[in-house]
Amino acid sequence: MVPISSKCLKDESQSDFAPPHCPHKDCKHHTLTNARDYRWRRYGAYKRKCDKKTVLRFWCASCQRTFSEQSFECTYYMKRPELLLPVAAGLNAGSANRQLARTLGCAPSTVTRLSARVSRQAICLHAWMMQSIDAIEETIVFDHFESFVGSQEDPVGLATPVGAQSWFIYGAIPAPHRRAGRRSPAQEAKLAKRKVPLAPRGGVANSCRLTLDFLTEKIPKGATLRLTTDDHPTYRGQIAKHPKRDQISHRVYPNPKRGPKGSARTLYARKRDRAMFAVDMTHGLMRHSMANHKRETLAFGRRANAIAERAYLLIVWRNLVKKRSERKPDASTPAMHLGLTDSRWTWKMVFATRLFPGRLNLPDYLMEIYRRDWVTPAVGNNTRHQLKNAF
Repeated sequence: MVPISSKCLKDESQSDFAPPHCPHKDCKHHTLTNARDYRWRRYGAYKRKCDKKTVLRFWCASCQRTFSEQSFECTYYMKRPELLLPVAAGLNAGSANRQLARTLGCAPSTVTRLSARVSRQAICLHAWMMQSIDAIEETIVFDHFESFVGSQEDPVGLATPVGAQSWFIYGAIPAPHRRAGRRSPAQEAKLAKRKVPLAPRGGVANSCRLTLDFLTEKIPKGATLRLTTDDHPTYRGQIAKHPKRDQISHRVYPNPKRGPKGSARTLYARKRDRAMFAVDMTHGLMRHSMANHKRETLAFGRRANAIAERAYLLIVWRNLVKKRSERKPDASTPAMHLGLTDSRWTWKMVFATRLFPGRLNLPDYLMEIYRRDWVTPAVGNNTRHQLKNAF
């Protein structure tokens, strides 16, 4: 395992910047691993209007197209680059889009677009961390985080596997599904008038299968994936059908019946809470830190893909930026606990250089989120991410 050091990121104070590869994704030199093999030449410069910074331009000898130094910044094409870090920090501090817009003096739509931009960077950074993990050696605690999009008739879960010892979040796969439980007569009447279809069945099973796929890829031959879950019947079924089921050691802790609020927990309830603590704490942090998942909120998500994007922004914050515990005198992060980094990161380090999905070979489940391919039927306009020069 090679630690992800901040030294491999671009130094913003560097005046003699040299492009390490071509930023155009269809160029054969886009995926170069050795910057010394890249052939380019200077192609003038220009002054950025927002801060009068001089930006160098270059010419690619392979595709014979031009690009600028700004193509390797996370603030590419931004008219107000100073908004990037405050928006990323604010989204994980419990602020909603309109609250951030009022604070920063911009339009709410600007915050919405920046939310998608910083989330795409977070998806690439998470993929980079996962590729740096050679093997998973700790117990994984797995459960779904429940929320909804548009209305409570469109629930969506997020499959979140978390390390029991490191508290490292290994991913978040959306699982749109149908609502369970009873409906009032008014809700039944409203559902009868609904014109858009409900989510197809099997969303939870699909997310569970995808999670098992990428977790078992990190299990060495002859080793075992130690998985802890509650008693959801889908988990048992998917593990039993998985091709690598013989490499999975599954421990189940059924959810006990709870008494009135404030009542003492039973011995079994305490045992269950200790075993599931890592994922329960993660879900509480998600509920607390993201405005679109708070109870009785007006800032609920409208699209399943947007919820997944925001989840990866929180994952990067939790794994790299936030301390493992606020109560204990331990300044390490989950990524440091796994040996992925040697120090805590800041938001400036997270967005120090632009990461390209084509160079990271993102897995299919992450590319679906990156391209915004998760469609919410209740929303008429599901805009995909298809910008040619901003992919």
